Amino acid sequence: EEQVKLGYRREKIRLYYPLASLNRFLQQECDVTEMDQALEQFCGIVRPRLGELEISHEKERFCIMIPEEGVQYVHEHLTDTEFIVDFIQTIKRHDCSMEEIFAVFRKYSDHVHMEQVDHGEFDYLVYFENGMPDTYRYCLTDEGCHIIYHRYTPEDYQDFGF
Repeated sequence: EEQVKLGYRREKIRLYYPLASLNRFLQQECDVTEMDQALEQFCGIVRPRLGELEISHEKERFCIMIPEEGVQYVHEHLTDTEFIVDFIQTIKRHDCSMEEIFAVFRKYSDHVHMEQVDHGEFDYLVYFENGMPDTYRYCLTDEGCHIIYHRYTPEDYQDFGF
């Protein structure tokens, strides 16, 4: 997603995750200390492909720094889904409308949940009801001159309590 948005550059990136998200990804129930240990093991496993990851945290918010060689590995070995490329190409245009974004979702599925919300965090919740082509919850906000988004796993979305 990051490389689709910004293009590929051989540079470090930092990914931030709450402890609850990492527990779900790793199918664990770790506290902060146990997660440090689990991530240390994870770093050893992925080191041949991604290089030397750096893990840090502040309370229950973890940062995973992926070095340049890891970013290059992702660029060379992982492919983008057609949907995410189409979605990002559409939303990054300053003149796009919500309807154009909704059309991108409908292009990939007849089972799209589109809900206008009124709680001040974002304007629309959109996702694929059957989980295809992905299971993320897309939270869209019209900022007047352009539309921004955040995407969350269903569980993270639920944790935020929107």
